[in-house]
Amino acid sequence: MPELPEMENYKKLLSQHIINVPISDVIVNREKSINIETEAFKNALIGARVVFVERRAKYILFHLHDGRRLLLHLMLGGLLFYGSEEERPDRNTQVEIVFGDQILYFIGLRLGYLHLVSVKESEATMGKLGPELLDRRMTLERFTGLLKGRRGALKSLLVNQHVMAGVGNCYADEIAFEARLLPSTLVQNLTSDSITRLYESIQKVLTEATEIGGYMEMPFMTGDTVTGSYNNQCKVYDREGEPCLRDGGTIIKTELSGRKVFYCPDCQHDQ
Repeated sequence: MPELPEMENYKKLLSQHIINVPISDVIVNREKSINIETEAFKNALIGARVVFVERRAKYILFHLHDGRRLLLHLMLGGLLFYGSEEERPDRNTQVEIVFGDQILYFIGLRLGYLHLVSVKESEATMGKLGPELLDRRMTLERFTGLLKGRRGALKSLLVNQHVMAGVGNCYADEIAFEARLLPSTLVQNLTSDSITRLYESIQKVLTEATEIGGYMEMPFMTGDTVTGSYNNQCKVYDREGEPCLRDGGTIIKTELSGRKVFYCPDCQHDQ
């Protein structure tokens, strides 16, 4: 599932290509991927312009010129591709938005969705999310405050979108590894030093992943050499049985609260 770095990368790329370009057509191949009837969806969008693209947590919001917003959540398996009809990806597309001779293809929206919403509806959804971890206002002091009174496993906390927004399975494991903490570490037992390491690890991992395009399986457009560059940078995620890059131990895969977890038992501990 695309997480903060992947969606931030998409936001930057979208902002370079679709701002103020009139939408000339809309194709809906799966009505369940949108929230209103297809004809109403098309009529609302054709002729509209995206004036601003925003990322919040794992969402992308396309701000339309009339004040409404397209709210995108890719969920598991969702992807975006931007290109011409000739460059059409060999994948099933659930929605296509046409910007002149270029098309924004929404791929894999089986669980994900693209909803046309009002400002009020958008703000209601965003209001349920925790703070952004890369926000300049997210100081160590504020981060420590987020953990106060929290209980349970570290990974469960990191992926809880109501506490802190944008982290999912991949980066939760990468952050825990960077901080030398087990994903199963109990949050209520973290020392001050452990919290500092965790905070610094969040900043480092998410910043680095964002800068090199995140963890994705295909480029955003032809010639895109950035998107997905983090695929080969993961230290533990999806590396079961491989040697730890820090100490040579063997990466283990297990489950925690129904989620897959990757970690090194030799260099990650509960403090």
